[in-house]
Amino acid sequence: MFNKSFDINLNFFSTKSSRLLGVDISSSSVKMIELSMVNKAENTLRLERYVIEPMLKEAILDGNINNLEGVGDSIRRAWKRMETRVKNVALALPAAAVITKKIIVPIGQREDDLVFQVETEANQYIPFTLDEVNLDFQVVRAIPENPNEVEVVIAAARKEKVEDRVAAALTAGLKAAVIDVEHFAAQAAFELIERQLPEGGKDQVIALVDIGASITRLNVLHNGEFVYTRDQPFGGDQLTQEIQNQFNLTFEEAEVAKRNGNLPKSYQADVLQPFCETLAQEVTRALQFFFSSTQYIQVNYIFLSGGCAVIPGLEEVMTERTQVMTQIVNPFVNMELSNRIALRQLKVDAPLLMVACGLAMRSFDPS
Repeated sequence: MFNKSFDINLNFFSTKSSRLLGVDISSSSVKMIELSMVNKAENTLRLERYVIEPMLKEAILDGNINNLEGVGDSIRRAWKRMETRVKNVALALPAAAVITKKIIVPIGQREDDLVFQVETEANQYIPFTLDEVNLDFQVVRAIPENPNEVEVVIAAARKEKVEDRVAAALTAGLKAAVIDVEHFAAQAAFELIERQLPEGGKDQVIALVDIGASITRLNVLHNGEFVYTRDQPFGGDQLTQEIQNQFNLTFEEAEVAKRNGNLPKSYQADVLQPFCETLAQEVTRALQFFFSSTQYIQVNYIFLSGGCAVIPGLEEVMTERTQVMTQIVNPFVNMELSNRIALRQLKVDAPLLMVACGLAMRSFDPS
């Protein structure tokens, strides 16, 4: 996640201005979160409130806003249900909509010189003119083997992609103060989980598996940095379709039955178990691609997120098939909870809230 920003063109990855709501816009729903800081010295956060509001079907297609009014309506409904006064929001673009590139530059450059070098580098890697994109960068770390250099991440997205997200927030009566990237936001939220692993997860290879409606995304982290990403065309919609076919329901009826658990006894053996097995095979296949295309030969942990993560028995099936310890993500496990939060429901919803949580954490970025 970008903790500090230097703006070129628009405020693409701007720093926080005040309390922010984290708003994750997906094809199935809007997830909205408000956090507060209860102990700055110990970096203790509290989950104040959250909602998950259904999205109009096909309002989002392939990560793009297809129905601005529909998306704006979903955001507006979510905000009303939140019962908050906060109107500044942090949004995110899908990774596919953003071009990122790491470069090495000499340390101690003046900002103007660094901006010039970033623009020069960006011209080589971005297949659009700089007038067509929002471009930003972040100095992320020193280079251990060369103390005179630093690593810089450049991020660029088509202006229209950014403006669509901003317009959706405006339609809902909210102000987009920050635009981030989904996997950077998820990474920020995962840091809350990673610090609970032995030695804070140092030198461990960790696979984050996000099971979406149509795509299962594998992101692999090593010492806090992404080293691999892959999408598999398989997700929760396949389970809904199988329920639809097996029990003669409409897609909408099958989706409701899947969420509520109102299905015949044969569902477990005939539909759910085969789905879990196929999903584990897809993840195993994605890991094999990871091993064959990088220097890594093992994964130490798998963490599941997304709507299907809490399917009963999926953790066990995934552990057995991949031979890797598998857990369900919950970035709130060590947060304080306001009295508005129902703990039992939060455990079900937590795997859906990684991106929204990471976005809400932008309220507390150092300025």
